[in-house]
Amino acid sequence: MQVRILGCLVEKESATPDNYPLSTNALVSACNQSTNRDPVVAYDARLIDTTMLELRTVGLARTVTGGRANKHKHVLHEAWGLPHAQLALLAMLFLRGPQTVAELRTRCERIYSFGSTDEVEAALGALAGTSEPYVVQLDRQPGQKERRWMHLLSDGQPAPSEAFVESQARDVAQSASAPASTVTAANRAPQESGASCDQLQREVTQLRSDVDRLYALLGEDPPSPGSAA
Repeated sequence: MQVRILGCLVEKESATPDNYPLSTNALVSACNQSTNRDPVVAYDARLIDTTMLELRTVGLARTVTGGRANKHKHVLHEAWGLPHAQLALLAMLFLRGPQTVAELRTRCERIYSFGSTDEVEAALGALAGTSEPYVVQLDRQPGQKERRWMHLLSDGQPAPSEAFVESQARDVAQSASAPASTVTAANRAPQESGASCDQLQREVTQLRSDVDRLYALLGEDPPSPGSAA
């Protein structure tokens, strides 16, 4: 939700500067438009205003009051200190999900004009090379000719790096596939407080769900229960 709004604000700042900052209604339309968006959503004004409050709280956006309607703008250039080319790439990843370098170059035209795919790759490399990476390059999937890039932001903030996610996935996999006695020891507090076998089973099920989710993010198949991590 937050990244969709930020992506729209960055896009419209360059694509329609005469109408920027955006009113709540204009931001609703920008988020919900059916072109250049994946997935297509159906946000309402109340949700937009609530999320804008969250973005203002963490210093990623501002709302300008006065006139007939409040107007919303991003301040990512101040918060993150990124050049316009890198913000354009992030915005397109926010709006369209994982994409190839060629797709990003074409789709960023309304925000920033890259001279070549090499320039796009250089900007993506800079975003991936920070201490808290903004993007990561995914492994090529079956049926795909090129590797895709995806953003690593959740609720407007940088997410853990791919290496961290991978290590977490392996740790969770080891816990999920451990013998019952090991899992019981890892959940000593719930057991001592009278947790039932059903509760423990739910915890193991949740661990395995986390494994699937984290390995899906990495584009890998999760280990089967009982296998080595």
